[in-house]
Amino acid sequence: MLSRSRPQTPRFLSLTRFKGHPMTHAPSLDAFPFHARDKLRYSDTDQQGHLNNAVFATFFETGRVEILYDPQRPVLPEGTFFVVARIAIDFLAEVRWPGEIAIGTGVAGLGRSSIRLTQALFQNGKPCAAAESVVVLMDAATRRPAEIPPEMRERLSAYLVKAEDAGD
Repeated sequence: MLSRSRPQTPRFLSLTRFKGHPMTHAPSLDAFPFHARDKLRYSDTDQQGHLNNAVFATFFETGRVEILYDPQRPVLPEGTFFVVARIAIDFLAEVRWPGEIAIGTGVAGLGRSSIRLTQALFQNGKPCAAAESVVVLMDAATRRPAEIPPEMRERLSAYLVKAEDAGD
């Protein structure tokens, strides 16, 4: 006989939270310790004239990459690389071309080999999407997770969002 019990909502499907509230009550860009910008391209739109949902992940990547691969302040130890282990995106509002996207990024947590990031996209100051991602530092030779070295931990601490701010 089939069970009629209601399935549990997986944790990764819950809304990203900021300051204990769902991201539908998102903060301004200024609430994030790191900011990046990207231009909306006409080719990013779909038949409805708004930003295609797949492009949101690209904008979140811009925010991650500018922190993790900044050539002016490199954090990546030689012989290592990052992989994205998880990304969850909540779509909050339509984004229309033309314009620009502002990306807010903060470090929500540092594990032994992982970095949890919280992010939001804004168009004209309005929150449009929120994401939580986890990247893992990998050893290029062994292809296994590598421990985050103290120098990297210190550098990334500048972008930490307090636990209560991240909703943890």
